[in-house]
Amino acid sequence: MEALQYNSERKPLIIPEYGRHLHIMVDQMIETEDREERNKKAKAIIGVMGNLNPHLRDVPDFQHKLWDQLFIMSDFNLDVDCPFEKPIRELLEERPKPLNYPQNYPKYRFYGNNIKSMIDVALSWDAGEMKDALVFNIANHMKKCFLSWNKDTVDDEVIFSHLNELSDGLLQVNPDYLPLTDSANFLKLKPKNGNGPKSNQMSKQKKGNRNNRKRY
Repeated sequence: MEALQYNSERKPLIIPEYGRHLHIMVDQMIETEDREERNKKAKAIIGVMGNLNPHLRDVPDFQHKLWDQLFIMSDFNLDVDCPFEKPIRELLEERPKPLNYPQNYPKYRFYGNNIKSMIDVALSWDAGEMKDALVFNIANHMKKCFLSWNKDTVDDEVIFSHLNELSDGLLQVNPDYLPLTDSANFLKLKPKNGNGPKSNQMSKQKKGNRNNRKRY
């Protein structure tokens, strides 16, 4: 009676999705000394891999991907005639460079980084109606962001002061566009504890549907 074999005692699978039997076939192919016979086995294994992934047949470079995976499963020890360029171990194992995350520490964090980006864009525009409209919308959005942090209210002069400070004194709201949106309108749009107008309407609709149910 043969002793039981546990997966923890077996050779680790390089690509577990293909299963252990396919990895055993790859190992047997590597041990084949005749090159012609080894090429036949490689093409047969590629056919089996393709049958295991029928959804990839419509993907571009499908065969190229299968050959790359075959070399990876052989731990790059495979010596066969490949119709594609052989993958390089160092290139696949190369670690990607860390992403450059924006490390901005604005004075007024409740405005967020997008406001500073919008201000920079406005500074690059030439004076005119489009720039005045953009500056007004920036100030309006700043007021909305402020109210999300301060639930009470905010005076427009505070927003103008912050806009002037963040733009180094180069941006001012055109008086023709004033006043800014009233604080009460912004506060109405944000429901408190899910009890806003929209949520109340949905709850009434659900209650009506519940009352209209037939009872048997």
